Order: sequence, then structure tokens, then C-alpha cells
Amino acid sequence: MRKWIPFFIVVAAITASAVTYPASPPSIATHWDLQGHPNGWSDRLWGVSMIPLFLIGMWVLLRFLPVIDPRGRNYAKFGGAFEGIMISLMLFMLGLHLVVLRAALGYPVNLQRVLPIGVGVLFVVIGNLLPRARPNWFIGLRTPWTLSSDRVWEKTHRLGGRIFVAGGIVMILAALFSARWAHVILFAVILLCSAGVMVYSYLEWRREQRPASPVS
Repeated sequence: MRKWIPFFIVVAAITASAVTYPASPPSIATHWDLQGHPNGWSDRLWGVSMIPLFLIGMWVLLRFLPVIDPRGRNYAKFGGAFEGIMISLMLFMLGLHLVVLRAALGYPVNLQRVLPIGVGVLFVVIGNLLPRARPNWFIGLRTPWTLSSDRVWEKTHRLGGRIFVAGGIVMILAALFSARWAHVILFAVILLCSAGVMVYSYLEWRREQRPASPVS
């Protein structure tokens, strides 16, 4: 059943676009500033098609990444986590699509609340799945140092999962603050999570490169 979830997500996005298109204005807001005011627009057809096309691309990747990845055999060891990460990303994009369509129909959209919560939930879910990821070239915390050592990969994903969960919880709580502070916290957490993973993977790699102490 889980293998059909990406298909249903794509169908839901296309259906929502088809229902919304006739009632949409000629231009649709597709970008908002930090205060939640629209500051970027697309024509109606592209506005309702952009995310469904992206989701179709993700669905195709879900099927072909294990085939084209030089370390494709590792996918069998974490297939459930791989699918879970991809499905989580697709659900997030579907939610974003529904927000865009809602705004196109003239309904109010409180992005300063929706975005931190959405990204926070995504981080919590992915953080719980990261420790199960095995070395590959496309999914996970792919730094030069995790890709060069399976041990560094494993340790980084174990800690990175905890960092992502903690960061996600902070993002969700950020929705309680004003729009300005919510977005500052959101971007700060993303930056800190990324930097923390990079630094930790490098330090672990450096530790691995040190020559072993001679046994007396």
C-alpha cells in the first residue's frame, strides 16, 4: 500500500489544480515576503501546474534513484526509510501547493504560522528516518566526509537525526512568535542544523584519519 502513496499524492495535487484553475485569477501569488505578503506572481497555468510537475519528477526519482545510484544495492537495506523520506517531502510539497491554491481563490493564508509548522514537522519526520539511511549518493546527509567513509556516514546520520528532530520542534514552537521572529528562527535553525552536521562529519573524518596509537 505504501508504494501507492506517491501516486495518490500526485493525483491529489493534479485534482486540486484542476478544480481550482477555472476560479483562479489570471495571475497567482507563488512567493511571499517575511511578513506574509505576496511579492511574486506566476500566470495561472504555471501557478497551478508548477508543484504537480515537481511532484511527478519526485515520483519518477523514487523509482529510478536505486537503479542509477552507484551504491544502489544499499537501498535494499533502508528501502522503508528512503520511501518515507521521499513521501514526507512529497506531502510537504502537496501542503505547499494547497496553500498556493487557497491563496489563489482569495482565502487568507497565514504563512508565518503555516511555514514554520510545516517545515518543523518535516524535520521531525526526516530526523526519525535519517539514522536508518545507508550510504548512497542521493538521499541523506551527503557531505564530502560522509561519502568518503561508511563509519562517518553512520555516526553523522545517528547524530543528525537527533539534531533534525530537535530543530523541527524549535521550528514548530517558532510559530508562536511574531511573523518576523518566526522566520528568523526558521532560517537560523536550518542554518545551524546544516552547519552542525557539516562540522561533525568533518571532525569524525579527521578522527578516523589519525594513525592508531602503537600498542605498548
